[in-house]
Amino acid sequence: MSDPLLAVEGVKSFYGPIMALKGVDLEVHAGEIVTLIGANGAGKSTLMMTIFGDPRAREGRIVYQGRDITRLPTHEIARLRIAQAPEGRRIFPRMTVRENLMMGAGIDEATHFEEDLARVCVLFPILAKRLDQRGGTLSGGEQQMLSIARALMSRPQLLLLDEPSLGLAPMIVKQIFAVIRELNQAGVTIFLVEQNAFHALKIANRAYVMVSGSITMSGTGQELLARPEVRSAYLEGGREV
Repeated sequence: MSDPLLAVEGVKSFYGPIMALKGVDLEVHAGEIVTLIGANGAGKSTLMMTIFGDPRAREGRIVYQGRDITRLPTHEIARLRIAQAPEGRRIFPRMTVRENLMMGAGIDEATHFEEDLARVCVLFPILAKRLDQRGGTLSGGEQQMLSIARALMSRPQLLLLDEPSLGLAPMIVKQIFAVIRELNQAGVTIFLVEQNAFHALKIANRAYVMVSGSITMSGTGQELLARPEVRSAYLEGGREV
């Protein structure tokens, strides 16, 4: 197999004296959807943020396209065509949808703005009807769509999605995952952090399970879906929506 697009090697990160990541090893290859599942508080979002440099990895390395980015500032990491749709959406509520998307485009992609705007409006037709509406007035599902669309405006090669289905109705969840699959088929590599293990593992090429800051299991999405310990921990109790 070729070298990974993203490699996390023995990464440890801390919040004060508390070790949140305990030597994490993980790879994402170009063209893949790689899913990281785990319970709330397992450290999934911390890993996502550590890849972007906040918190900074205290030990280990993060390598992207063969380059060690462990010590790079967050804004320089973003320039490497890595984009993130963070947990909790974190859109700009007082700005319009169009202005939010302009913030995602940044200076480098300003000349492609109208082209990229048209592209994300095809992916998320509801946003085309909301361009002049303030982000804070959108529904939860629409805000999630805006968060992903904003990340796409930077034309990323690697898209980090942190809990994109969190708090959304089942019908909206299915729409979000359909778009994730469509983006991947269009050539975007995706690293997906999710509590909704059923949907996440169904679309994943490969997947990892995180428990208390450590990777405890890995395999293809279908392999992990079939494992009884994964099913009992993450797929029972009505999660298969």
